Amino acid sequence: MHIVIAMDKFAGTLTAPEAVRAVAEGWLRTSPEDTVTGVPMSDGGPGFLDALGDAFQGRVRFGERLATVSGPLGAEVTGRYLIELRGGAAGDAEVPGHPTAYIEVAEACGLHLIPADERDAKAATTYGVGELIAAALEDGAKRLVIGLGGTCTTDGGAGLLAALGAEPAEVLRAGGGALRSLQTLDLTEPRRRLAGVEIVIASDVDNPLLGLRGAAAVFGPQKGATDDDVQRLDAALTHFAELAGAIGQEPGALRRTLDAPGAGAGGGLGYGLMLLGGRRVPGIGTVITETGLADLIASADLVITGEGRFDHSSLGGKVPTGVAEAALKSGRPCLVLAGLVEVGKRELAAAGFAAAYEVAEQAGSAQEAMAHAELHLTALAERVAKSWSHS
Repeated sequence: MHIVIAMDKFAGTLTAPEAVRAVAEGWLRTSPEDTVTGVPMSDGGPGFLDALGDAFQGRVRFGERLATVSGPLGAEVTGRYLIELRGGAAGDAEVPGHPTAYIEVAEACGLHLIPADERDAKAATTYGVGELIAAALEDGAKRLVIGLGGTCTTDGGAGLLAALGAEPAEVLRAGGGALRSLQTLDLTEPRRRLAGVEIVIASDVDNPLLGLRGAAAVFGPQKGATDDDVQRLDAALTHFAELAGAIGQEPGALRRTLDAPGAGAGGGLGYGLMLLGGRRVPGIGTVITETGLADLIASADLVITGEGRFDHSSLGGKVPTGVAEAALKSGRPCLVLAGLVEVGKRELAAAGFAAAYEVAEQAGSAQEAMAHAELHLTALAERVAKSWSHS
């Protein structure tokens, strides 16, 4: 049998590549004659680069670049991005081309970069994300695939725009709370620098920029915003958007961008990128495309996916559902191996899954499953293979 293992991270315990390796090891203990292909997955949030980098190994020429950039509260951090090298398979000489750069915004403004008691949704900036984009442009990138998620910012992408030359830079890079004091907004330079560059915004979040489902209201509280902060941030983002709309190219453009699915992703980073011509696509769909997962599934007999907690939100565009849809298109059965499974059998079947298995049940408790996640995920895969492998 040929098994494709396409796992997301188990938040707080295993990265996506680690989860893939654990499942592969367990499966091969039972069925060493099977062929296993591992493809780490991500929906665009934290782990986006790890998933792509692992999947690209040996198949696509790419380079990992490091850049020192401004962190969300000003202190320097080291961020990464991946860039496609101008050539084909490993070993080919580089030839002229239009490479793609892969950027994970959490590298520069991730929630994990700031301790919980120091988070400040009003002051956190996306300036470092703009610096990563600038570095990728200097590297020759003509296409940017930007994974959006896991940020501690709510600045509408203003900091990013400032790093690329928007004015007034001092206000734009000072966080979402400062946007209320803007009197003018000049996006001439960032639009010039990004002219002719394709921007793909990979995100599983489809929230608009403003209002009850907007960036401040929905995501602000997890970033340290009080109820009062949420109101102030939403008002500041509204003012920022009004200024951006004043320099729009056509009537109605502002409204369409504000309401666009994903404009509120990453604390409004989606909106900032849309001002530069960015196009939002579902994060898991992007990763499936970039890794060639659909073609791998077409040649497989069985597909395995999973994540830390498989619940009803997983059915709304996250990794397992995206993988299951790809498996369904090729007529392949798809299993879920997750830390916790909180979806019933009827819902599982309706979403295209053949079965779901829980690491917590294997381990005896959720606490034990988290304490020794790799051990128990491996053991679960070993057990599942006894039921599903034909070897």
